[in-house]
Amino acid sequence: MDRRNFIKATALSNAGIIITPTILSGTQSESYNRKAEKIKIGQIGICHEHASKINSLRKLSDLFEIVGIVDDRSSSAARFSGNSLKPYEGLKWMTEEELLNTPGLQAVTVETSNSDLVATAIRCADHNLAIHMDKPGGEDLDLFHKLLQGCKEQNLPFQMGYMFRTNPAFLFCQKAVRKNWLGDIFEIQADMCHDYGGSSYQQFLSNFEGGIMLNLGCHHIDFIVSMLGRPEKVTSFLKSTKGAANGAKNNCTAIIEYTNTIVSVSACDLKPDGIKQRRLKICGNKGTVELSPLERFDEKPLQIQLTLRDGNEEYSKGTHIVDLGVQTDRYQDQFLELAKIIRGEIDNPYSYEHDYLTQEVLMAASGNIKWHKKRKF
Repeated sequence: MDRRNFIKATALSNAGIIITPTILSGTQSESYNRKAEKIKIGQIGICHEHASKINSLRKLSDLFEIVGIVDDRSSSAARFSGNSLKPYEGLKWMTEEELLNTPGLQAVTVETSNSDLVATAIRCADHNLAIHMDKPGGEDLDLFHKLLQGCKEQNLPFQMGYMFRTNPAFLFCQKAVRKNWLGDIFEIQADMCHDYGGSSYQQFLSNFEGGIMLNLGCHHIDFIVSMLGRPEKVTSFLKSTKGAANGAKNNCTAIIEYTNTIVSVSACDLKPDGIKQRRLKICGNKGTVELSPLERFDEKPLQIQLTLRDGNEEYSKGTHIVDLGVQTDRYQDQFLELAKIIRGEIDNPYSYEHDYLTQEVLMAASGNIKWHKKRKF
């Protein structure tokens, strides 16, 4: 299946945003221009839940030269748990100052604790570096705007590490919507539940007003905004399960309203076998797509159920199980895309305006701000 053509353009007319994801994988990765000089990149932080994505970067050693890692374990910012040092074996440890002043450095991945992400990324932007920053974009919308505005003024590549951006199933769903296979979309259901972490995870969540919505709902919100643009209204429901540590908001739902579409995003940390039951369902008057689990790395294929009222150029009417093959890596395609952006071979498929709107919707879904229908970047 040719993923490169899954999404050519999604025009978000009510937000003035164009999303044109460019995906590199399979034969596309193999045909990539690997003769060019390696991109010098470093990582600041090992405390983020996704910091071990350095493993994905290390697989691309013919594209990237990892010059060093900054250990941020001395930070007092809230974190979920200590991460293993194994992914960093053989890499050079250095201070942030040493890394940012490394001759020829071109890019940095920011993998600090959540509360340190934006401020750290701003320091990287001050050094004119391309940035891959993990989620979420903090709890201060103005500070996130400062980061994006600084990157825009300097024309710096900025990439948020939302984990579904290059997921083949999510790309298929976007394709189905873009090609109008599903007709007029009236409902989207998105779930990010799990059952890991226990009281220590809840203790971590208690540091954030938006709790689990801020920490996990952001992945779905990024996807929803890329398809539907600026919503009419965002309403948050932030609850704590019985006995939740320090009243952590660990049971959250956001209702995101569009003119003709209702979107629900939910997450709870006590759903038995929750990761395997995470789901995405998009309903239109001509069809539906449903995905559960959202991703898998167990050597079994990722599959989507597609139901169509009418046939189209690729699928007949009725219900189909679409096999998207076996996933092997969550972030490798993102870093391949980052390399092409840095080298000027493609435009960034996610604009500064998109990232700001995603953060704005997330802040409203997390109870940090009131929704304003007409606020702009």
